[in-house]
Amino acid sequence: MTEILIETCGWLAALLILASYILVSTGRLSGQSRTYQWMNIVAAAGFVVNSGWHGAVPSTALNVVWMAVGLFTLWRIARGTVQPG
Repeated sequence: MTEILIETCGWLAALLILASYILVSTGRLSGQSRTYQWMNIVAAAGFVVNSGWHGAVPSTALNVVWMAVGLFTLWRIARGTVQPG
């Protein structure tokens, strides 16, 4: 059962990253939007769970950084220091 949950986290993360990329690429979301940032943070968390479980340290580390970038960007959005672009 745990394995199924871990794999589900990974697949949902992949779909969320793909969806966010499609939405930004088609102009439906801005890369500076809260929605886009949250989609990336949640997806990265799913990849951290999945890749961490499987012992993929480089992927886990990358996604921890990816989450940090998203959280930092949300903080800048909240402060009003992010310029739409």
